[in-house]
Amino acid sequence: MQSTGGGSAPLQARPLFGGALSAVIPPGATDISELREIPDNQEVFAHPHTDQSLIVELVEYQAQVADQDAARYHFEDIAGSNKALQPGAFEVSGLVALSKPELALAECSSAWMLTGTQCVSKFNEEARNTVTIHLGVFRLPQFSTDVLITFNDPQSISPDSSSAFAMEPHRELWTLQDFQSLLQTLTLHEPGLFG
Repeated sequence: MQSTGGGSAPLQARPLFGGALSAVIPPGATDISELREIPDNQEVFAHPHTDQSLIVELVEYQAQVADQDAARYHFEDIAGSNKALQPGAFEVSGLVALSKPELALAECSSAWMLTGTQCVSKFNEEARNTVTIHLGVFRLPQFSTDVLITFNDPQSISPDSSSAFAMEPHRELWTLQDFQSLLQTLTLHEPGLFG
């Protein structure tokens, strides 16, 4: 029998970008790069039984964007690529600064966590799904990089969506706590990663 919570072994940090970074990824996550080609600046993990996903992404540092606006800037950029920019298709419900002493990534100048929702369709389908997006942004101006960590957590799936079959009830879903653990354990091992 598996123990849950309390007495379980500490979760292992998983190497990211060839070991240049590492972080605790929820157990059982599927590494999407083993299934299909993904961009070199991304690490993508999917929940084995639901449409939840986690993306760690290295993007260009946006010097013109103030630290407190960076998460919203990147959230709107994600909304654009999700074709969720029309009025009412995306909304920000929370933004907090992350406390640096709680973060393993000491190199960041600031870190932020945004929570919002976007109405997105998968594979250009008509059907739109409401997805809660938790977005962590680590600002690394000295490396001209922002590190984005996105947790996509679908809330309502249109019955016409190809994702409808993927939602199995009573499976152990990833939680906000899993996401926060990833944010807190993100560690830089090789600054050369940033070129």
